Amino acid sequence: MRSNCKKGGVKVSIYLNTNRPLENFKELYSDKYFVDKSELIGILNQKISTKGKYVCITRPRRFGKSSVADMLGAYYSKAYDSGKVFENLNISNDNSYLDNLNKYNVINISFNDIPEYNKTYNDYIKNIIEQVKKELIEAFIDIDIEQNDSLKRIFQKTNKKFIFIFDEWDYIFNNNLFNENQNEFLEFLRNLLKDQPYVALAYMTGVLPIKKHSSGSALNMFDEYTMLRDLVYGKYFGFTENEVKSLCEKQTKVSFEEISDWYNGYINEDGDRIYNPRSVSRALENGTCISYWTSTGAMDEVKQYLEYNTLEVREDVIEMVAGNEIDIIIDEEFRAGQKEPETKEEIYSAMIILGFLSYYDGYLKIPNKELMKEFEKALKDKSFGYVSEIIDNSKRMLKATVNEDTKTVEEILHAIHNSEIPILQYNDENSLSCVLTLAYLSARDTYRVEREEKTGKGYADFTFHPRRKNDIGFIVELKKDATVDEAIQQMKEKEYLQKFMQEHENNLLAVAICYNSKTKEHTCKIERIN
Repeated sequence: MRSNCKKGGVKVSIYLNTNRPLENFKELYSDKYFVDKSELIGILNQKISTKGKYVCITRPRRFGKSSVADMLGAYYSKAYDSGKVFENLNISNDNSYLDNLNKYNVINISFNDIPEYNKTYNDYIKNIIEQVKKELIEAFIDIDIEQNDSLKRIFQKTNKKFIFIFDEWDYIFNNNLFNENQNEFLEFLRNLLKDQPYVALAYMTGVLPIKKHSSGSALNMFDEYTMLRDLVYGKYFGFTENEVKSLCEKQTKVSFEEISDWYNGYINEDGDRIYNPRSVSRALENGTCISYWTSTGAMDEVKQYLEYNTLEVREDVIEMVAGNEIDIIIDEEFRAGQKEPETKEEIYSAMIILGFLSYYDGYLKIPNKELMKEFEKALKDKSFGYVSEIIDNSKRMLKATVNEDTKTVEEILHAIHNSEIPILQYNDENSLSCVLTLAYLSARDTYRVEREEKTGKGYADFTFHPRRKNDIGFIVELKKDATVDEAIQQMKEKEYLQKFMQEHENNLLAVAICYNSKTKEHTCKIERIN
C-alpha cells in the first residue's frame, strides 16, 4: 500500500477516517440515476455495539456493494460533516439518524488494492497493518505505544469505538491469490475483530460467502447475507422494479419494457425483482440496451464454470438458453477458497453466487437477455461438442429459411434430431423448442427473437423481428403429429401475422415446422405473406 502523503500540507489518510468514501458518495449522489439506499443505514444502526455487530453481505459484481460501502463510510466517519448530503436522503427520517451521523472513527479498507510490489502474502498484509498502525499513532498521539505493539493492542489502547468497513474482503480468494496463506488471512480478520470491545460495527462485503474450514469458520461471528439467503438486505443491492420504473421516467430513449427485457430476472428471497444497477444505469445514460457485462469482468468465467462438468450441465444449459427453467434444489453455497466445483449442483451454486444464473423457489434460469448472450457465446465453444457444431450450422438454417429452402431446413432439423444429445431427440414437450433455439441461434445477431409472443388471438411459438431494415421477418409455428398446412392455417386464423406486418414494412414469412413421431421425419412449409 502507498504510504501517507500530504496534500496542501494536510495529511491524507488511507484507511482511518479517510475522505475517499465521502467524495465517492457525493459523485454517486449527484448522478442523474442515483437511487437512495440509505434506509439500510437504519438497520445497521440497530446493530452497533450489539452481538449482531458483525455483518457480511455478498453479491455479484456490479450490484452496488462498493457504493453502499462508500455510503456507510461517508455517514459514520467523524472526520467530516456529511449532514448536507444525508439530510436529503431517507435515512434522515430514521430515529437513529443524528445519534450516529459522523460519530465514529472508521477503518475503511478495500482488499483489492494490491500494488505490483506485493509479491507475497506477508508483503500484502504487512503493508496494510503497518499503514493502519501509522495512522492510528498519528491520530492518537497521547496514547503510549510500544514499538512491538500489535495492531489489535493499539486499537485497545485508544479506548475508542471503531467501525470497520471492509470492501471486497474475498479478493484474494476470488482471484486465486496467496492460496497457501488464505487461512492466515481469515485468522488475521478473526484476531482483529472477534470479541473486541473496540469494534462498534464490522461490515464486510464481497462476492463470495465466507470460507468454512474444519468444523466451522474462522469468522463464525459474522451473520452472512448472500445471493441465496437474505431476508434483510435484499432490496438494498440492485435496483428494484419500482426503482427502475422511476429511473426510466427520467429519459425518453429507452422504455421500461426494454430495460426489463435486458436486465430483469434476479429475484431476492423476499420475492422482489432485482435489476443489475450498473447495466441499467449505463443503458439509460447511453440510450441503448446492450450487454454491459463484458466491460467489468472476464465473461470467459461462464464458459469456465460450464467446462467443469460439461456433460452433466449441457442439457440443462440448452433448456435454459431455450428460455426454460430448471427444477433443482441448491442447498449448499459456493464459498471463498472452495475447490473447483464438480457436480452440477456445485457449478450452479457458484454461478448463482457470481450472478450468472438466477435461482428462486427451487427454479434455476438464465436471468435476462444480457446474460443470455453470454451463455450463447459459451455454447459455441468446442467443449460443448455437437452443440457447437449445431450453432456453427445455424447460419445456414437462417439463410435457408429466408430463401424459402424447405428441403435444407428439414435436413438440418433431421441432423439435429439424430444427434447424440438426448434432449434434442424430443423426449418431452420442450425438446422441439430447444432444437429450434439452437438451430436459429445465430439469428439473434440480426433478429430480435421472441418465444411465445402475444400476437393476434394467441401466442406465436417463435417470432423473428429483423434489426436491419432490409431483412425479412418471419414467424415459426411448431407442431408435433400435425401437418404443415394445419400449422399455417392456425397462424392465419389466430391472426399471428397481422400485428407483425404492421410493425415491419417488408414481406413476412409464415414458417410451419412439424415432426411426425411415427415416421421420425420433419416437414417444413414456408409461405410468403404480402
